[in-house]
Amino acid sequence: MILARAPVRITLGGGGTDLKSYYSKHGGFLIGAGINRYSTILANTRFYNTIQLSYSQTEIKDNVEDIEHRIFREALRLTGIHRNIELHSTCHVPTNSGLGSSSSFTVALLNALHTYRGDFVTRKELAEEACYLEIERLCEPIGKQDQYMAAFGGITCLTFDKTGDVLVEPLRISDETLDLLENNLLFFFSGVERKASDILIEQDQKSKENDPDMEQNLHQVKDIGLKTREYLENGKVDMLGELLHIHWEAKKKRSSKMTDPFIDDCYETARKNGAIGGKLMGAGGGGFFMFYCENGNKAKVSESLQKMGLRRERFHFDWEGVRILLNSKETRLAPNSYTFDLPETPHTVAFSEVSRIN
Repeated sequence: MILARAPVRITLGGGGTDLKSYYSKHGGFLIGAGINRYSTILANTRFYNTIQLSYSQTEIKDNVEDIEHRIFREALRLTGIHRNIELHSTCHVPTNSGLGSSSSFTVALLNALHTYRGDFVTRKELAEEACYLEIERLCEPIGKQDQYMAAFGGITCLTFDKTGDVLVEPLRISDETLDLLENNLLFFFSGVERKASDILIEQDQKSKENDPDMEQNLHQVKDIGLKTREYLENGKVDMLGELLHIHWEAKKKRSSKMTDPFIDDCYETARKNGAIGGKLMGAGGGGFFMFYCENGNKAKVSESLQKMGLRRERFHFDWEGVRILLNSKETRLAPNSYTFDLPETPHTVAFSEVSRIN
């Protein structure tokens, strides 16, 4: 039995510049943070010569090609596991909530499958393999930050080279600033679930067409990410609230689907009651709000939004990234029961790596 998990993430600045349509021309930068909500995968050898999958549904299939769940199917194909396996998944947050849960699931699943096979893989390799699976094989109109944050966790700076390589660096933040940051961030679930692709397709297409307004918008957001790094590393944590507000105003201009009257009312209510700034996580349109609020105003902001029907969630930063929680597998796959053929991936990374993510 193997138990793997990977965190979901929040974005502190620069979100949206991780899409190939933008970074391939201009390079991208953002700061993300893993949080203590996880996608978890349990893998076990199955007695029968079939594949059993348990998620919101249950599938029992004789052949990988018949699997309906797209990520399960492609991950099994990619790692060359074709039979005699059970996979069960859970997640601490709803799907389509703006926290990158789909990529968190993918990274945890790939780690579980590689461990099941006895492979040794790095965090970088897991992140790139997840990007390949979701973006290249499944043609999802998403960027690379979710996969990298699921793999690395922490508060992490991601620089996206025009070639597609990703430089991963920890944010150099003091303990005092970190305490203030975690204490002053408030999270609320809007109750609205939406697919990121509905908004990202529009952004992606405009970037491919060199739309000047979209390019200028993403230039501004990238600059916000760089300023966020500067302020946090210099202990000016309250400036994050101002930058989040500027970020949200810019983000709303990307798509008419980014917000609606209810979302606007929630945001203005939070601001009137003491939040300095905030934004919706992920592509927008629903999911989780994140607000920066000084300690004296937190109760007032929380009470006002809960009266509007929002649900507060208390998150903490995750510092582990993807990991194996349990590995008690005693039997190996039969000889020649799998094949293995992966694309080459870049390996530039500033973190020290371990061979297996335990």
